[in-house]
Formats: sequence, structure tokens, C-alpha cells
Amino acid sequence: MSAAGSSTRDQAPDGTPTKSGLTRRQRRAVSRGAQYAIFVAVIVAIGATADWDRLANQFAQPDLAKQLFPDIITIALRNTVLYTMSGFVFGLVLGMIIALMRLSSVGPYRWVAGVYIEIFRGLPALLIFIFVGVAVPLAFPGTEIPGGTYGKVALALGLVSAAYMAETIRAGIQAVPKGQMEAARSLGFSHTRAMVSIIIPQAIRIVIPPLTNELVLLFKDSSLVLFLGVTLEERELAKFGRDLASQTANSTPILVAGLCYLLVTVPLGFVVRRLEGRAGEPR
Repeated sequence: MSAAGSSTRDQAPDGTPTKSGLTRRQRRAVSRGAQYAIFVAVIVAIGATADWDRLANQFAQPDLAKQLFPDIITIALRNTVLYTMSGFVFGLVLGMIIALMRLSSVGPYRWVAGVYIEIFRGLPALLIFIFVGVAVPLAFPGTEIPGGTYGKVALALGLVSAAYMAETIRAGIQAVPKGQMEAARSLGFSHTRAMVSIIIPQAIRIVIPPLTNELVLLFKDSSLVLFLGVTLEERELAKFGRDLASQTANSTPILVAGLCYLLVTVPLGFVVRRLEGRAGEPR
């Protein structure tokens, strides 16, 4: 009888004491408090043991940081945004084509799309940049990619992002209720017109959050442009910061470049969370 009573007390709902004398809600509160205490203790320990003077001397020189402006904004940040947007647009267009091929009833289209996705999702972006910068000129002598460095970056980033965007768009298209296509066909729409006018617009609204997240990833991947070889006026944030860090023997330019990345990625991350929240709200 006593054992049964003890088991009942262990499994009592919130508000009923357990053997320890605490309710389940109180035990959860104690557990959270212990985790917060450990977290604070770790932060304090790190703060107490770090050599802040040496860090400040190497990464936070205000006079050196001032010298980076306005070039870090008018050249480096501008180029980073241009590289990112060109790669995103090219990747979105190519990704849409690959997604439609993936969903095609024609076997070879599906196979080609599947092979493309597996290859470009499996290769590091660095290798794609090297391929565009080295392999393409060797394979096609005398051929210039339109746009110079901007065209090469758009091609490299687009090839990488298209593989991910294709799967995202494909999932979005498949998430649109099949009744939408059936209704469009019953109204006399051809399959192509129904896809363009009815299905794809709805799919794009569904996949806006993950596509925005892909934009954040591309913004960071644009730092690989240094492997293409760029002029001073074509440098992006990472290359700009690294060059000046080498010239000054100080890491302050790298820190400022990192903060410039955050000026873009943090607001974009907030937008992604808001879009995901709105997508999850009942309609």
C-alpha cells in the first residue's frame, strides 16, 4: 500500500507534492535556475581569465578603425551586396528551372536535375569558385564571362545556391494543394499556364522564409571571391579586412569587417524569423 502510494505521489500532476516535497513545476524551475547559474558562472570565468588588454590592442584600435571609412562601406560592403544579389538572382532563376525539371514527367529531365543537385550540394563552394576561375578559362580559351569579376561571382554563387533553391522550390510546389491545379485545369488553363499563374506564385509565398535564409548564407559565401583574384576596387568585406590587417599588422580591420557583415545578416535573420512566424500563423 505504501509503495503504491509513493508511486502515485511521484506521478502526480502539477500542484501535487512529490517525495522530495516539490511539485513538478517547482522542480523544473530549480533545474532552469541551476542551468542559468552554470551559464553565468562560465561567462564570469571566461571574462575573468581573458586578457582584455591584449585583445583590445589587437582587435579594437579606434584610430585604425576610423581609417577604414568610408572605403569599407563604399567599396567593400557595396561589392559584397552586389556579389550576393547577383548570385541570388542567378541562383533563383536556375533553381526554378532545376525544380521544374525535377518535377517533370520526362525522365531525362528528372535525372539531369537530380545529378546537378547531388553534385552541387555535395561540393564545397570553394571548389566551385576555383572551377569558375580556373577550369572555365582553360576549357574555353578566349572566352570571357560577361561582367568580369561580377559575372564570375554571380555564376559561382548561382551554381551553388541553385542546387539548394531547387529543392526548396520543389518542396514549395509540392506543398500547394493538388486541388489548385485541378481547379485551374477545369477552368481551361493549360498545365504550363496553371503552373505559371496559379501554382508557382503560391509556392514562392510558401518558400520565402527559406529563400531569405539562403540569401544570408550567400552573403557570407561571397567572401570566397578572393579566390578569383580581384582588384582593389572589386574587393569585398573579407578581402578588404584581411588586406588591411596584413598592412597594419593589426586585426582591427577584420573585426570592423565582421561588424559590417552583422549589419546585414542580423536584420535579415530577423526578417527570416518574422516570415517563418507569419507562415506558421493560421489563415
